[in-house]
Amino acid sequence: MVEELTQADDAIAACLDAPAWALREHELIAALDAAHRLQQRLAAVTLTLIREVDGRGTPRAQGASCTAVWLRERLRLTIPAARRLIDLASTLDTGNPGVRQALADGAISLDQARVIADTVDTVNRSAGSEAADKAVSLLTNWAGQFDPNHLRKLGTRILDHVAPDLADAAARAALEAEARRATRDRHLTLSEQTDGRLRLTGTLDAETAGLLRATIDPLTAPSGPDDSRSPGQRRHDALAEVCRLTLRAGELPDSGGDPAQIIVTTNYDGLTRQLFTGTLDIGLQLTPDTVRRLACDATILPAVLGSTGQILDVGRQRRLITGPLRRALVLRDRGCAFPGCDRPPRWCDAHHIRHWADGGTTNLTNTVLLCGHHHRHLHHSDWSVQLGDDGPPEFTPPAWLDPEQIPRRNHYHRRT
Repeated sequence: MVEELTQADDAIAACLDAPAWALREHELIAALDAAHRLQQRLAAVTLTLIREVDGRGTPRAQGASCTAVWLRERLRLTIPAARRLIDLASTLDTGNPGVRQALADGAISLDQARVIADTVDTVNRSAGSEAADKAVSLLTNWAGQFDPNHLRKLGTRILDHVAPDLADAAARAALEAEARRATRDRHLTLSEQTDGRLRLTGTLDAETAGLLRATIDPLTAPSGPDDSRSPGQRRHDALAEVCRLTLRAGELPDSGGDPAQIIVTTNYDGLTRQLFTGTLDIGLQLTPDTVRRLACDATILPAVLGSTGQILDVGRQRRLITGPLRRALVLRDRGCAFPGCDRPPRWCDAHHIRHWADGGTTNLTNTVLLCGHHHRHLHHSDWSVQLGDDGPPEFTPPAWLDPEQIPRRNHYHRRT
């Protein structure tokens, strides 16, 4: 298979150099159709390979917490995109050979395959395999005329065509299936942007959507006739207020052993000059005005760094058992330090590089932040960890994974 794919890669590379402007109109359209069909057939091959990789357990054997995380590192996909591919690969492998074949033939797109597989799965549960086979044939034909969104709408009444006597009951089953898909596809993504802002994207199921609207809607009304904020800005401010109210309630679970809190880092020289520029523990920058405003109504734990980045002092909250060493680890590692992991500090444990039972000390030079999965993996694998010359942890893979055993670092928490 590798040889055939290499040959296909060479053929496609040759097409990239071919002058499209020289094609006549009917040739141009034919080439576009052929390229699209080839893209779908390659998608079918990709799904087959993903299914095999997942079934063998290769990602976990190589240190990833799950197949989706491994695909993100290997193929540079987003986690939601990787999960959708894994789910579709499993679905087509276990019960939808007709859909898989249509994708392999280039007759349907990857998004259409996902819609058809979901619909056929519902038909199979409610009307049996014979009706499901009819649904595959009908939906595949429709896919030649309709995009995935329209195809999904048509699929909601598919039993009117393949099993009319069961259509009403199936409509209820379809609604339940849609609820299951909403549960499966729910996600929330926080993406740090280069300008210091955070992009919030996601898909909420119906219940969570109701909770969110019920929570922020009372706070989104204009504050008065002079309120010039847009609706989107008012929703943003409402979400911020909900977070502030939740923190003040004091009912959140501990975050890595400490209460939920904000940590601001400031340069020592800037502190003495009362500039008070700061950086949150999640890496986002704060203006002096923002830092001063936060200090008025939130708990701020000062962490003072010297000019070379060494930690001079980590603040303590009164009446609370806080962990200065842990907060120092958060400032240094900023999350799970294992290469390729993006788990935040609150999900991490402190790991002794040299175990305390072997004489290792509990200090900053002998500890590293690891999420639960990578903490266990490090204890039960041939990976090793040490601090680099400039401070951040470096992980050396086992020889069977990398014969040269080149040390690796985590780049997901890097601040620029």
